[in-house]
Amino acid sequence: MNLRRLQYFVKIVDTGSLTRAANVLHIAQPALSQQLATLESEARQTLLTRTKRGVVPTEAGRVLYRHAQIILRQCDQARVDMRAAVQGLSGAVSVGLAPGTAAAGFALPLLRTVRARHPGIVLYLNETYGSTLSELVMNGRMDFAMLYGGKASVHGLSFEPLLKERLCVVAPDSMPAPAGDVPVPELAEVDLFLARPYNVVRRMVDEAFAAHGMTPRVVAEIESDSTLKQVIAEGLGATILPESMARQVVASCAAWQRRLVKPVIEAPLALCLSDHLPLSEPAQTVKLIVQELIEARAQGAMGEAWPAP
Repeated sequence: MNLRRLQYFVKIVDTGSLTRAANVLHIAQPALSQQLATLESEARQTLLTRTKRGVVPTEAGRVLYRHAQIILRQCDQARVDMRAAVQGLSGAVSVGLAPGTAAAGFALPLLRTVRARHPGIVLYLNETYGSTLSELVMNGRMDFAMLYGGKASVHGLSFEPLLKERLCVVAPDSMPAPAGDVPVPELAEVDLFLARPYNVVRRMVDEAFAAHGMTPRVVAEIESDSTLKQVIAEGLGATILPESMARQVVASCAAWQRRLVKPVIEAPLALCLSDHLPLSEPAQTVKLIVQELIEARAQGAMGEAWPAP
């Protein structure tokens, strides 16, 4: 198999159509079809199934697609590393930042530091759900991500702990604010707006309630930060969030926050990396900057960009 055929195959799967892939690749469709036929002959497998809507990978095709992404990424990485050895650090580095976590306030400090020290590095910052970010890292489509996790091992991934965030209850001013921390049992009758059960924070909340023989009174499950802020602003109920996100909600409307106790709940923010794909030189450098900024935050040296918990 040669790299060009693998590139063609990945583009066909990505677009779901030989015609669209040929247009993107700027080659004639018959020539692309011939390249695909050669690849299938080399693999001794049917890689794509033709349907009325285009093409979809077979089981063998899905396996090759996953490996081809890794192979092509490693080849690109080798080119970047060789160029960096001669010209200095340059190239693209992709970093995932899970929203609703301390990572979300990390974008600007990271951008400023990388631009100041390594102007040849182009950062791609992606803020989306932790499950999506971890899948991108696992498939080699993202260098690393900052997200909640690391308690359980995941095949294909490794986690390096960064910091822990306390969980807080956030409620509108229309609900009486307690003088101090809120024990979990006191939330038994409170209407809560939480994330879906697969969410790391939601799982921690469910476990804390279960320890008291309770289940949270969830009236709706919301993943959108903006919608959650509107819910609190309208006085519809309360929520439980990491401290960094709780501050954002309280700053956006008439609301209060208090830390949870009995038990204290801490969400672990971790660096998520592939356990089998090495980082490029630029990505390794950005990772070191991330760790440096985490240390600065811990020492209270980053000001408002990283409010201390």
